[in-house]
Amino acid sequence: MLFDPRTFVSQVADLHAQAVARWHSQPLDNPYTGVMAVVCQQHQFNFQLWHQEDIARNPDVTDARIAEVKRAIDGFNQQRNDWIERIDETFIQMITAGGVTANADARLNTETPGSAVDRLSIMTLRIYHLREELDRDDIDDLHVAKVQEKLRRCGVQHADLSRSLSELLLEVFSGEKLLKVYRQMKMYNDPTLNPQLYRKAG
Repeated sequence: MLFDPRTFVSQVADLHAQAVARWHSQPLDNPYTGVMAVVCQQHQFNFQLWHQEDIARNPDVTDARIAEVKRAIDGFNQQRNDWIERIDETFIQMITAGGVTANADARLNTETPGSAVDRLSIMTLRIYHLREELDRDDIDDLHVAKVQEKLRRCGVQHADLSRSLSELLLEVFSGEKLLKVYRQMKMYNDPTLNPQLYRKAG
């Protein structure tokens, strides 16, 4: 098997961490190719979504600004979900190109690889911003201890999820598990399915 799941997951972790640090000091970019380019694009939408969510909770911003931010959140969240599906689509293309066929008794997993990559992306953002909390000069020892405990838990969760994703991909690329793309089909963004939109149009 040319595709090595453990190497891939390690590369995803590096991409997520390096991109978050880079994007806080320079414009968003995507210098990758193949599946890693898809992973990076999905990560960008989480990055943008994270910071819009912060603004939405600021009590000092105007109602007009909140409305603007909420629309941005809706857009970024839709794109985030679209690109989770793209990650899974890319894996299916890789499986097909590699001539992998699912075993007759292959099982489905409750979470797709794309969804797990998305959760790793969000966890990386959480870790980055928790570490930022430790650099503040207006915090006390209690705050430091609370943040350090959260960071410890995040580290455990990231490691557990990374291992689980490696195992899932190993099973998918060996034919032991099936991989399907599960469409989100969010109704509220579809003008033909959201009654608030199609009633207004009519």
